[in-house]
Amino acid sequence: MTDIHVLDEGSGPAIVLLHGIGGSSRSFAPQFAELAETHRVIAWDAPGYGESAAVDEPLTMDQYADRLAAVIDERCGRGGAHVLGMSWGGVIATRLALRRPDLIRSLILGSSTVGSGADPDAAAAMLARADDVDGDVEAFTAARARRLLGDLADDDAVATVAADMAAAITPAGYRSAAASMAATDHTAELAAIDIPTLVISGDLDEVTGHEASQVLAGGIGGAVYVTLRGASHLANRDRPAAFNAWTESFVQITERLRLQQ
Repeated sequence: MTDIHVLDEGSGPAIVLLHGIGGSSRSFAPQFAELAETHRVIAWDAPGYGESAAVDEPLTMDQYADRLAAVIDERCGRGGAHVLGMSWGGVIATRLALRRPDLIRSLILGSSTVGSGADPDAAAAMLARADDVDGDVEAFTAARARRLLGDLADDDAVATVAADMAAAITPAGYRSAAASMAATDHTAELAAIDIPTLVISGDLDEVTGHEASQVLAGGIGGAVYVTLRGASHLANRDRPAAFNAWTESFVQITERLRLQQ
């Protein structure tokens, strides 16, 4: 899709990476550095983010999932891909699993939720955060980066994440993403997902937290739940070795199971 910017590196089983509400394809630098040695790693800038085209009006979660489906169709064809979503990206991945399960070889949900619509207070907070982006973007990203990485992160790591966020987000793109999150609650639909699923949560994640991740793992039949020690909300960035190891292992297991069927 010409309006969606995609990074596509490596060869082997395809893993599609979906960033969180403050990220972009650049959020997965540690995954490209390691996983692309043995896998085809694909990451998009979601509509309205990074180098992808701006959004003229807010998109629904269905629309994000459908645009993602078009990217996977175009890049991977009938074989589909392993789909890994972080936070908001995990919510998009969950919606894709409900709309186009044929495209997903396995589902990996990192630091994710059923959507902010499950809690009216969380939905209101999500929409209020979008208002903050209309103001001082640099101040917003600096404060948000510290929260995403936690108190143990050093200043350089926080500055790097803040800079990446500032380069990726626009008020319209962020507002669209926030609105889609605020309107989404997958709780009642999780049982319909029949795809090998891995749920990853950082033990220091104070943004999503364990309870939200456990709802996903408990609602999806047969899902595997993993807690990464010392990992914050951005578990793929601050504990990349452990995150990559679990991802690679899960992908390899599901590929072997497919061959046995």
